[in-house]
Amino acid sequence: MKTHSPFLNHIYDFMLTRQYSLRSIKPYLKWISSFIHFHNKRHPASMGDNEVEQYLDHLVLNDNVSPKTQATALNALVF
Repeated sequence: MKTHSPFLNHIYDFMLTRQYSLRSIKPYLKWISSFIHFHNKRHPASMGDNEVEQYLDHLVLNDNVSPKTQATALNALVF
């Protein structure tokens, strides 16, 4: 499941070498990609806690995600 992003491909490869299942990898890549796009395609290395907080707030306030879904998104970003 390669993407157009070298960054996401690196995460994908890293997770595979750590023997994560595809059922875990796919949602993590989705949340990380969504986070990057939410912040106008900025590289995650250039962002910090404030950007993560803004994104998670957006998920709850605008996308009406559940707390469990928000936690999954946070876990993906922390990874």
